[in-house]
Amino acid sequence: MGPVAWDAGSSRKHLLDAIDASLRRLNTDYFDLYQLHKDDPVTPIDEMVGVMDTILRSGRARYIGVSNFLAYRLAKALGRQDTLMLTRFVSAQPRYNLLFREIERELFPLVQEEGLAAISFNPLAGGLLSCKYKHSDAPERGRFSAELGGFGEAYHARYWHEREFETVTRIQEIARQHGTPITTLSAAWVLANPAITSVILGASRVEQLTDTLTAADCKLDSTLKTRLDEASIEFRRGDAGK
Repeated sequence: MGPVAWDAGSSRKHLLDAIDASLRRLNTDYFDLYQLHKDDPVTPIDEMVGVMDTILRSGRARYIGVSNFLAYRLAKALGRQDTLMLTRFVSAQPRYNLLFREIERELFPLVQEEGLAAISFNPLAGGLLSCKYKHSDAPERGRFSAELGGFGEAYHARYWHEREFETVTRIQEIARQHGTPITTLSAAWVLANPAITSVILGASRVEQLTDTLTAADCKLDSTLKTRLDEASIEFRRGDAGK
């Protein structure tokens, strides 16, 4: 977030500076939920959980959470919070969709056992699950465009592979047979997981929200849920960092 070493990570100095700057920019006194965007392997966990407790107890935030944490790191943080008698995290924000299911194996059992809210992002895999892309495309706009530089490259590394496109084709056929837009079905599948509390939706145009918001009222029966699970089962395996 800045040019010097202490303008990044989860150190006490950086987090206290960062939240004060955010409160000033947004002209507010506190945040309802303040989450760490990603894990910081350099800052000791005790320092990280300590400053998050300070933030909450100072009134700058009402609740605290994390995003993009591996299950073992979140479990370790919760353990240190309990040991040090600090305020616990209440939420975890993982990437989750039909093309990225690895967190079902460890993170979801953890959040359910510990009573944390799971607020998933990227339910349409950056738009790949909208069927608007072909593997031979070179998008000029959107998450996969070259104009986004490293961000676009990261999305290519995550999803722009033949097996992902083949899976999207299978899911599109299931959606066609069910008479439901693939975007609605993809978001509904995320919401159907009992570990999920809510889903973060993104859109570059208002009309893109029409089908995804409908997912809140789209209940998947067991047969349809199983078909989608089976179509994407290989994405439950793997060891991606986040």
